[in-house]
Amino acid sequence: MTADVPELGEYAVDMRDGRVGVVMGCVGTYVQLRPPGGGREWDCPPGDVRPALPGDVLRARVRERNAAGRLP
Repeated sequence: MTADVPELGEYAVDMRDGRVGVVMGCVGTYVQLRPPGGGREWDCPPGDVRPALPGDVLRARVRERNAAGRLP
């Protein structure tokens, strides 16, 4: 990974839409991110990824918990 992209397993923000994900790896020219609670990975160009701040991670985890607690 480059110096600008967080390391594997670290949290990052996709600056295109603000989603927070865990860095799962790099494929070709893309960084693969996965939501903190699990789910489908998505690809993001390395120039659009930044390290997540603690508040970013907290908001993402609360969002995941709230979504999991909703009844169908």
